[in-house]
Amino acid sequence: MIREALNCGLKLRELAAEEAHEDFAREVCSGARGFIVTRSLLETICDTRTPQGVCAAFEQPEPVALEALPERIVALDGVQDPGNLGTIWRTADAAGFQALLLGAGGADPLSPKVQRAAMGSGFRVPFCHAPELAETLIALRKRGYRVFASDLSGADFYARPDAGEKFVLVIGNEARGISDAVREAADCRVKLPMRGGAESLNAAVAAGIMMYELMRGR
Repeated sequence: MIREALNCGLKLRELAAEEAHEDFAREVCSGARGFIVTRSLLETICDTRTPQGVCAAFEQPEPVALEALPERIVALDGVQDPGNLGTIWRTADAAGFQALLLGAGGADPLSPKVQRAAMGSGFRVPFCHAPELAETLIALRKRGYRVFASDLSGADFYARPDAGEKFVLVIGNEARGISDAVREAADCRVKLPMRGGAESLNAAVAAGIMMYELMRGR
């Protein structure tokens, strides 16, 4: 994760490492403050039970402006679980989506839990805050984006219209789904068919299936 952050251009501020990782600390700490610390101290400053022997503090990446959003976007309408947010971010990166659009009420994208789940994708795929997500989606539609919203009351995802070149996939809150305002702002409300007994899918799993399907042939 530390190497990935450096490779993506994030600026290292401080690094703490156990003695066994001293060579790594010397390698990456150019211009940053580095400390060799005991295991007990490392466990105190890390938020994981079993830290991997080194931790670092970086300057936080800046959100991308709404006007600069690229063509393929995943929008999250109140996704609250950090693991889900990070997994969606990682899958978006793998599938070829180019940005994450974050509505209000979701997990903090820069929290350690989210970034660990994203496995470095949080450093590569930019994010953008959209406190009024429905209004933002309407504005994107006016700019030529097609907006697909995942909704259990929607139509069959596999019978959806063509996404075109510019599109947004909206994933809703784990318990409540998408908001009424977002539902009204979407071009298409879609759901994955449930052929077995399950009533719904985990938000990150559903997002992954839809992202890869939307990218098929691109």
